[in-house]
Amino acid sequence: MLSIGSVHLTLSDPLRMIDPNQHDTASGQPELAVVVPVHNEAENLAVLIAEIRAALDVACGDYEIIYIDDGSSDDSVEKLLDIKTECPQLRVLSHAKCCGQSAAIVTGIKAARAPVIATLDGDGQNDPADIPALFLALKGAPDRDRLLVAGLRTKRQDTWIKRYSSKIANGVRSRLLSDDTPDTGCSLKVFTRAAFMDMPHFDHMHRFLPALMIRRGGNVISLAVNHRARERGISNYGTWDRLKVGIVDLFGVLWLLRRASHPEARELNIDNKPKPPKAESR
Repeated sequence: MLSIGSVHLTLSDPLRMIDPNQHDTASGQPELAVVVPVHNEAENLAVLIAEIRAALDVACGDYEIIYIDDGSSDDSVEKLLDIKTECPQLRVLSHAKCCGQSAAIVTGIKAARAPVIATLDGDGQNDPADIPALFLALKGAPDRDRLLVAGLRTKRQDTWIKRYSSKIANGVRSRLLSDDTPDTGCSLKVFTRAAFMDMPHFDHMHRFLPALMIRRGGNVISLAVNHRARERGISNYGTWDRLKVGIVDLFGVLWLLRRASHPEARELNIDNKPKPPKAESR
């Protein structure tokens, strides 16, 4: 299923300080970076990384997988570093303390070397097998920097309270922000790094990426994706946390949207300098 507008169709070494903004220029640039924020998801790491590799080894030439450990208290960092010994595509960044999902995503995207970003949750509910379709949809766009491809979970495998709260939140958000996205809560999204870096960065911004793309003059399309029940671990970025901050965030984004501007500019040189205006005849 495809949705266009309102129409719906179907740290590497933990002992060494690193700068996540410093890009590795020694190797070739990857096409795609998969950015995964995690907090206490040690049980899900190996399975999900294997699924990401299986999905992209055929569909994508060169890619990187960027995991951001958001101040976990379990052994997530140790397990990620173990996996890294056998996964050359994996890069591991670590927050000293829990800073939240949006902060982790920003850290990962700033560190990315690839021009295209795919985000997904680290709990295993998003299916990495859906990444290639979203990636191809973006690659085929005439202006990739002005398009966000969002996942649309047609059959959610969540508790009733998550589904109910999400339905209400999506309805209110859609009416206020006109973001043309039926499922902005789906973490599986694909967009360019340049577009993301041009957006304002703030806490909880990941919930409003479609609206922020539209704010900068872009578009959003939604593709149907698979959604799976959580098999291991417990939810760490909870439903009630989302509900408590949602109202304040919503009005903050609404304020941003109303102050958006899209100036048109072109570079001038001797050959295309503007002609002086004609004098008015009296």
